[in-house]
Amino acid sequence: MPRIITFSHQKGGVGKSTLAYNVAQNISKDAKVCIIDYDKQGSLSQISELVNFDILDNIKVERVVSLDYDFIIIDTPPYLSENLIELFKISDLILVPTRAGILDLFAIRGTIYLIKEAEQDSKAMIVFNLIKPNTTLTSDVQKEMKEFNIKIAETQVSDLVVFTRSILLGGVEGGNAKSQIDSLTKEILEKII
Repeated sequence: MPRIITFSHQKGGVGKSTLAYNVAQNISKDAKVCIIDYDKQGSLSQISELVNFDILDNIKVERVVSLDYDFIIIDTPPYLSENLIELFKISDLILVPTRAGILDLFAIRGTIYLIKEAEQDSKAMIVFNLIKPNTTLTSDVQKEMKEFNIKIAETQVSDLVVFTRSILLGGVEGGNAKSQIDSLTKEILEKII
C-alpha cells in the first residue's frame, strides 16, 4: 500500500507545486513515486517528460490507494474543493505549505478547518515555505499558528531562485536549497514511516 503525502493550502502562491516536485524528486531516488496533479492549472502535468517519476491527473480519489507506487504525492488546487476531505482521509501526511505573512495566516484557516473536519489533525504539518531571510515576521506568524494545534515542521524553506529553477534542472543540487529539501524530506519520511 502506498504512502500518500498531500500538499494543500487554499491560497495560491505558497509554493505547493514546487515543494511537491522537489520532495518527489528527492524520494524518487530510492522509491517508486508519482505525483497526482489535482490542480486544474496542471502545472506539474505539463512537465511529465522532464522527470524520472510519473505525474498523473484525473485520478478518482477512490482509486488512489490502489495505485502501484511506494509514495504518492498529491498536489491540490489553490482553493477549497469537494475532494479535499476525501484526500485528507486517505493521506498518511498532509503538508500545508505557507508563507510567513498576515494574509497567509488568515487564509490557512480554511484548510486547517477541513483537516480538522476530516479528523486528520495528527497527520498534518505546516511547512513555512518561501521564507525571507532576516525578518522576525516568520517567528511572529509561527507563534500565531500554534493556536491551530497542528505540528509545524522544523525545516523552513527559503525563498531561493534555485527552487524556481529546480524543475528545469531536475531538482536542487548542493548548497542551502539542497540542505533544506533534504531536511524536509527526512522530516516527512520520519513522520510517515
